[in-house]
Amino acid sequence: MKEKTFEQAMKELEQIVQELETGEMPLEKAIKKFEEGVRLSKLCSEKLDQTEKRITILLRDQDGKVFEKPFPDESGSFKD
Repeated sequence: MKEKTFEQAMKELEQIVQELETGEMPLEKAIKKFEEGVRLSKLCSEKLDQTEKRITILLRDQDGKVFEKPFPDESGSFKD
């Protein structure tokens, strides 16, 4: 089976949240939906982590040469 894309997983997660927020499903079904939501949340988090590792900022030095520098983290400092 093909792995879900980030977008597919997020769409499913949003749908699960909406269903759970109604409070109209039986407890057992709600628990199964919650478990699926947790799994989808972890998948999205893993995909974001993988993507962040791949992102680099292309910069030009004073001589016009292009080099890569790691993408800054949330604090604004660059990761190694």
